[in-house]
Amino acid sequence: MRSSGRNSSGRGDYRGAGGGAARSRSGGQRDDRQKRAGKPRPEERRYDAGGSAPDGPKKGRGATARGGAKGGPKQSPQRGGGRTAPARSREYEARAEERNRERHANKPRTGTPRAVPGAEQEGERLQKVLARAGYGSRRACEELVDQARVEVNGEIVTEQGLRVDPAKDVIKVDGLTVATQSYQFFALNKPAGVVSTMEDPDGRQCLGDYVTNRETRLFHVGRLDTETEGIILLTNHGELAHRLTHPRYGVQKTYLAAIQGPLPREVGKRLREGIQLEDGYARADHFRVVEQTGKNYLVEVVLHEGRKHIVRRMLAEAGFPVDRLVRTAFGPIALGDQKSGWLRRLSNTEVGMLMKEVGL
Repeated sequence: MRSSGRNSSGRGDYRGAGGGAARSRSGGQRDDRQKRAGKPRPEERRYDAGGSAPDGPKKGRGATARGGAKGGPKQSPQRGGGRTAPARSREYEARAEERNRERHANKPRTGTPRAVPGAEQEGERLQKVLARAGYGSRRACEELVDQARVEVNGEIVTEQGLRVDPAKDVIKVDGLTVATQSYQFFALNKPAGVVSTMEDPDGRQCLGDYVTNRETRLFHVGRLDTETEGIILLTNHGELAHRLTHPRYGVQKTYLAAIQGPLPREVGKRLREGIQLEDGYARADHFRVVEQTGKNYLVEVVLHEGRKHIVRRMLAEAGFPVDRLVRTAFGPIALGDQKSGWLRRLSNTEVGMLMKEVGL
């Protein structure tokens, strides 16, 4: 038969069946201690409809309001008897806030610290820009300034700490312009059989095969025909590349050509005066014989034009077809002992020389 589960106080008994005897003994001891302490047992506590204790006032709005529900003040329980602290009135809160304002009214206000002198200035320090461009450490760049070797916008810098805008100011070291932005300049010794394009739809070996691992897109300065070897420049500086190839700036290119003799003495004069081609006259700036072995001649031709196959056509028109052609210099940049197929980065001095050549 199911027990009603009700005790003498009218509340449900939720104690389980197991361990009933042990719970009865411990419960009896706890009841004795609570009676001696004058505290009622939890199941004997009663609350009125307003949520107050039997002996307390009966004018509260209920346990829900005092417990922090919407519309009622939230109270935190205190230790001891389990009672909550009384809520402070709005008038008390207003008076406390007013006293705090009066207390701090006469104290000096602490503003944000002033910036370091010069921090509000725009631009970067000159020695930092030079160091990033590859002229050495910042200390080494400061020594360049002390030696009066640096100029900004045409004026020699005599004091340290000058701030510049790399995108607008023209900075020069020893008269050579400094490439302060993220420009890249390379020289490639192009082998024979390589096409002077960055991509070839026919799958032939091209210039782009030598710079595939570069993050910045590069393009070649001018062209060399497929069978011509020698130096060709690669960069991402569009204005410099345009000026280096434009006839107006007259940047000279030097070639070594292997031809068959005998070679008459007046051939050089004829090339310098100009040879009539199908697309107009072509003139060499300089011509000389570098080496002769029997009927084999190695001649040097310097010219500033950049028409297609210009050197081969000039020598063929003069009666000396070219067996092999190598470009050994592009303006002030010489091929030197750079091996065929090797790519090297131009130095800051070489970049400055190129820019000076075309007025940058």
